[in-house]
Amino acid sequence: MSVSFALDAALALLVLATAAWIIIARESLAAVIGFVAYGLLLALVWVRLSAVDVALTEAAIGSGVTGVLLIGAAARLRTFNGSAAVEAPAPVLQYLTAALCALVTLAIAAVVLSLPEPAPTLAPEAMANLSATGLGNPVTGVLVAYRALDTLLESVVLVLAVLAVWSLASDDLWGGRPGLPRRPDTDDVLRFLAQLLPPFGIIIGIHFVWVGANEPGGAFQGGTILAAMWIIAVRAGLAAAPLIKARWLRLALVGGPAIFVAIGLAGIFSAGAFLAYPASNAKPLILLIEAGLTLSIAASLGLLVAGPPQRMPES
Repeated sequence: MSVSFALDAALALLVLATAAWIIIARESLAAVIGFVAYGLLLALVWVRLSAVDVALTEAAIGSGVTGVLLIGAAARLRTFNGSAAVEAPAPVLQYLTAALCALVTLAIAAVVLSLPEPAPTLAPEAMANLSATGLGNPVTGVLVAYRALDTLLESVVLVLAVLAVWSLASDDLWGGRPGLPRRPDTDDVLRFLAQLLPPFGIIIGIHFVWVGANEPGGAFQGGTILAAMWIIAVRAGLAAAPLIKARWLRLALVGGPAIFVAIGLAGIFSAGAFLAYPASNAKPLILLIEAGLTLSIAASLGLLVAGPPQRMPES
C-alpha cells in the first residue's frame, strides 16, 4: 500500500466520520463547527483530485462564509433549543428519513459505479476551444464562456438573497445599518487580527481574480476573501457597516450582473449570440466581467453575514 493511497483512505474516513458527527450532534453549535471542519476536509479532497478551483471555492464559501452564517444562526437559536426538543419528530419519522437517505446514497453510488470506462466527458472539447477565449484556465472558461448564463444567474441570485435579508427589517429601520456588532474592546485578539490580516487579504483576493484567467482562482474566490476581510474589520470595530441606502453600495451590488448583462447583450451584435464574445476582445471582456463580479460578490456575501438593518440611518 502506497503512502498516497493511505493518505486518501485516511482522508475519506475522516470526511465520513465528520459527516456522521454533524448528523448525530445534539447541539446546533457543535454541528455547525463540524460543518466548518467538514468543508475544510472537502477542500483537501478536491486538492487531491487536482480540482484546485473547486477547493478554493469550498474553503472560502462552503466552509468560510457559510460557516459564519450558520454560527450566527446557531447562536440565535440556542434559546430555542428547549422548545425544539419538545417538537422533535416521532421515532418512526426519524427512521423513515434515515432509510430514505440511505436509499438515496445507494442510488447515487449505483449511478457512479455504473458509469462506463472511461467516463463521458466534454473536457477535450472544452480544451480544444479554450484558445478562442484567450484564457488558460478551463474552469474560468466554463464559468464565463461555455456556461456563462449559469454564472450570470448565480450572481443575480446573490443580489436577490441580499434583498430578501433586507426585507426582514422593519419599515422604520429601512435604509439603516446592518446589525453587525461593533466590539468596544481596544486591544483584543480580534482587533489585532483585523489590523493585521486585511492588507494581506486584499492583495490575495485581487491576486486570485487576476490570475484566475490562467490559473486556479477567479471572482468567487477573490470576492469571498475581500468579504471576509471586511467582516473582520467591522466585527472588530475598525469600520462601520454602511447604510443600505447608500448609492455606492447598491451600485456595487448590481454592478457585476449589470456589466455581465451589458456585455452579453453586446455579444448579439458583435459575435452573433447573447453572452458570446468577439474573438479579438474575448479575454479583456471576460476580465472586465470578473472584476465587476468580484465587487458584487464581496458586497453580497458581506451584507448577507451582516444581516438586515438594525440601526437607524443616523446612528
